[in-house]
Amino acid sequence: MNISDVTKKMGLSSKAIRFCEEKGLIIATMLTDNGYRCYSAQHIDELTLLRQARQVGFNLNECHELVALFNDPARHSADLKVRTLQKVAEIGRNIGELNEMCQRLLALVEQCPGDDDGAECPIINKLAVCCYLS
Repeated sequence: MNISDVTKKMGLSSKAIRFCEEKGLIIATMLTDNGYRCYSAQHIDELTLLRQARQVGFNLNECHELVALFNDPARHSADLKVRTLQKVAEIGRNIGELNEMCQRLLALVEQCPGDDDGAECPIINKLAVCCYLS
């Protein structure tokens, strides 16, 4: 299968596929006699894994590790479960931080009159205040 076949099948751009190859996220492709890359079902599986893993929050390094585990017949599901639970905990922490940011912004919005008459704005004033922690 050539790269245009893979792009149609996967819905990925050729640039994204080449990026995955260059970064070593998928196994190296074979070159045909005319110099074109030849993609196998294994590549499709790896690209699918990468896309799905990215969609649930795994970063590129973690995706690289997941593909390595995918290709390792001696892998243990316990390892994958631990990594996934670690990702869940990380996402939970991120959600907590985002909720705190949201609350701080809403508190700033409540202080702002939002009028068209003046440039005075508590939001920008509060954001511009410098506070040093010692």
